[in-house]
Amino acid sequence: MIIVPESAIGELVSLEDCVDAVEKVFVSMAERSAHNFPVVREAIGYQDALFGFKSGFDREGLALGLKAGGFWPNNADKRLTNHQSTVFLFDPETGRCRAVVGGNLLTALRTAAASAVSIKHLARRDAKVLGMVGAGHQASFQLRAAMQQRPFEKVVAWNYHPEMLPKLAAVAQELAVPFEAVDLDRLGGEADVIITITSSFQPILKALQIKPGTHMACMGTDTKGKQEVDAALVAEATLFTDEIAQAISIGECQHAVARGMIAPIDIVEIGAVINGQQPGRTSPDQITLFDGTGVGLQDLAVAQAAVGLALARGMAVEVDF
Repeated sequence: MIIVPESAIGELVSLEDCVDAVEKVFVSMAERSAHNFPVVREAIGYQDALFGFKSGFDREGLALGLKAGGFWPNNADKRLTNHQSTVFLFDPETGRCRAVVGGNLLTALRTAAASAVSIKHLARRDAKVLGMVGAGHQASFQLRAAMQQRPFEKVVAWNYHPEMLPKLAAVAQELAVPFEAVDLDRLGGEADVIITITSSFQPILKALQIKPGTHMACMGTDTKGKQEVDAALVAEATLFTDEIAQAISIGECQHAVARGMIAPIDIVEIGAVINGQQPGRTSPDQITLFDGTGVGLQDLAVAQAAVGLALARGMAVEVDF
C-alpha cells in the first residue's frame, strides 16, 4: 500500500495538476463513465464536529475510493486546521486498498481547480477584473487558480470581516496584480469574474448588482441552507455545475429550485461543456454561474494524481498491508 502524507502534498501537487485532473473527471461524469456515491455527513456529538464520507468510481480514470473527514471547529486552539480529511484509493480490480493520501491541502486545491475550470470554459476571454467575495483560508487558493486562467489586471474584494482582507491583498501583491477592498455594489459593477467563497446562510450578492457578461463561480454553498447569492440572480443566469443532484439539494441552486424559479433541466454539467456536448457562454452579455458543490470524484482524481507524482519522484511511502 502507498502512503502519501499530508506533508508531501505541497511539494508534489500543483494547481495546474489539479485543474487537469478535475477537468478530466468532470468530463467522465458528463459521459456517465464516473459517478459519485451518496454522501454521508453527520454531527458526531463530540467537539461540535461534523464527520462524513464522499466516495465514487471513475471507470475512465480507474479511480475508486473515498474521502473521509470533516470539520472540527475547535482545532484552532490546537494549532490545527478546522477541516481534516484523508483520501483512500482502492484497486478496482481487486478491492484492495491501494493508497492513503493526506487530503487537507488537496481539498483546497481541488476546490480552487473547479472554479478555475469554470473560468477557463465560461468566462469572457477579455475579462480583466476579478472580484473576490470572501477572504478566508480557501480564498487565496481561489485567487491563485483564477489568475492562471485569465490575464486579470485588477482584483476587487469584499469580506464580512474586512480585517481579513489584508491576507488576500498579500497574495495579490505576490502575484503582481493590484488589489482593492470595495463595497458590494462596486464589486458587482466592476468585476468581469466573481468568485464567492464564504460560509454564508444569507444571500450576499443581488441580481441588480451584477453587470451583463459576468461569470460567477459560487464555491461556498455545499450544505442545505447555505446561500451566497440571491435566488433571483441564480434564476437570471445561465447555470452550470459539477453535479446537478448536489446543486439542487445542497448547492447554490437549491433555493431557486425550492421556489420554483428554475428546474433541474435548466442546469448544465460543466463536463458536457468541456467535451462539447453542450454550449457554454453563447454571448458577451450573458451572465454565467457555476455552482461548485464539491464532489467526491474531484478528491479521488487529485489524490490519484498525487500518487502518480509521488511514485514518479520516489516520494511515496510503500508498506505491506
